[in-house]
Amino acid sequence: YMKDALKHAFAIGDTTDYEPNEKQKNIVDKVCREIVKRQLTLPAQVMLETFRPLNYIGSQVMHFFQPIISAVLTGDGYIEFSHFLEKRGSVDYLSRRINEIEAEGETPVK
Repeated sequence: YMKDALKHAFAIGDTTDYEPNEKQKNIVDKVCREIVKRQLTLPAQVMLETFRPLNYIGSQVMHFFQPIISAVLTGDGYIEFSHFLEKRGSVDYLSRRINEIEAEGETPVK
């Protein structure tokens, strides 16, 4: 019985194809557009890659993004963003959106 209970104790889950809900997508896009607008793409990408193994902790990420997030999001948005960061695959999604928005060459915040 114990063996069955511990069998998946350290499973990390699938990180590919993570898709946030619509509310989280809107919040992430606002944050990503602000990062690109402030020309912080490179520092954001370096920070995301540095903390990739620890993304489930999320607090380091939230501290880095706090000035941007608090300027862009309401209290509810901040909480929703923190829930987003707790999910495996959120770092990949966030990094991908930053790159896509930068490639668009547009930075207007919706």
